[in-house]
Amino acid sequence: MRRFLVGLAALVFLAGLAVAQEPIKIGALLEFTGGCAAYGKMAQRGLELAREAGLVPTEVLGRPIELVYYDARTEPVEAANGATRLIETEGVVAIIGTMCSGPYLGAAEICQKAGVPFIGPTTTNPLTTQVGDCCFRACFKDNDQGPVAAYLAYQELGARRVAVVIDVAQAYCVGLGKYFSQAFKALGGQVVATLYCRTGDRDFTAQLTEIARVNPDLIYTPNYYTEVALMARQARDLGLTQPILGADGCYAPELIEIGGEAVEGIQFTTFWHEEAASTEIGKRYAQVFREKFGKSPDAFGALAVDCYMLIVDAIQRAGEATPEAIKEALKTADLEVVTGRTIMTPEGDPLKDFVFLKVEGGEFVFSTLIPAEKAQEIKALMAKGEE
Repeated sequence: MRRFLVGLAALVFLAGLAVAQEPIKIGALLEFTGGCAAYGKMAQRGLELAREAGLVPTEVLGRPIELVYYDARTEPVEAANGATRLIETEGVVAIIGTMCSGPYLGAAEICQKAGVPFIGPTTTNPLTTQVGDCCFRACFKDNDQGPVAAYLAYQELGARRVAVVIDVAQAYCVGLGKYFSQAFKALGGQVVATLYCRTGDRDFTAQLTEIARVNPDLIYTPNYYTEVALMARQARDLGLTQPILGADGCYAPELIEIGGEAVEGIQFTTFWHEEAASTEIGKRYAQVFREKFGKSPDAFGALAVDCYMLIVDAIQRAGEATPEAIKEALKTADLEVVTGRTIMTPEGDPLKDFVFLKVEGGEFVFSTLIPAEKAQEIKALMAKGEE
């Protein structure tokens, strides 16, 4: 009998040890193919670098952390499939992703229904966190980004008449184009043409012909890097010399690889740059990234690491790794991450600084920074102007 009890105690101990060692799985629903593939690859690179270099914890509550990747393919339906797979098959307790707003919206309902927190590194469309209380973002929103870009165009670049070219296949592009146009008009500017394209378009002759006819001071194109680069090349070939202003979707090496000299001088809003690093983890991340890859770190990888840090911090503060506990802890997040101090609002939307970059000499060069407080002042001023 004694042997039996000793053996039973040993089995209980080993079973408890096995449970303690069981990994905590975090999903990484990222775009590795499709129109946003560059962003997903940058996110994965950032996550793996941060873990390998010891910049972020690889275990919490005495258990190892496992990242489980799934390709969202830049498609809402595939993102929904991925969320289902990660939750039901892999048993993840939270999901990082997606990088683009359209796929995020495709998967958000799945996560909300399952009660699994879903935090987008760069999902700027305001609708993404309105799905429910499981939905978060680590970046600014387009209804902040649009007014800030309009302010730069009007006050800093001196534009009074603009043409806007919007990719109607992407919720992100449609929303941002709308917010920019509203804000620019509120400032006293004029939108002389609103033109449309679709992801995958190769010929922008029709849009550029109309732009040449109305002759704006500036072209605003809140689209992803491929379409912006192709349009810029064709614009310069047609003799259009107006400055081009873009958004965070421009921030990928492919913009320069595809656009070449035609994208020289393009400015765009984005999330972070190493020259604007304000936290110790941000400075260390930039240093380690440069040492390994020999170039400036991108904002997409940085924000993916932010999401990882926010989830791990939530688990640590909650004292347990259940989706419900993580969700509740994320709502009160206040943490210094790679891109700066992140204080989560009750709506799941942190207030963030805005960085402007410029393509110069075939590289992305830091231009200026607009603090979060100033961005809110700009937004409030423009809202007042619309009344």
